[in-house]
Amino acid sequence: MSKSTDERGRLYLPKAVRERFGEQYRIVELPSHVALFPVDEDPLDGLQAAVGDALAETDADELKSDAREGVSREVRAEATERSRNDGE
Repeated sequence: MSKSTDERGRLYLPKAVRERFGEQYRIVELPSHVALFPVDEDPLDGLQAAVGDALAETDADELKSDAREGVSREVRAEATERSRNDGE
């Protein structure tokens, strides 16, 4: 399927696509192309559907806390790397 943007850069998805995948998408820029990924209305439901029972014993608040801690570690590591590169 190919689509063109209008004069304002909007892309219209066919009704069948929206009915199948939903109304919200994440736009991901890759080196050679752009991809649209549907975003679940409830991301935790989508995650549980993707991983099955792997998170059955895990509380939503615990998942959020773990995600925040992971992001914080990544930010600190990136900041450390940048300061190291700035010092060279």
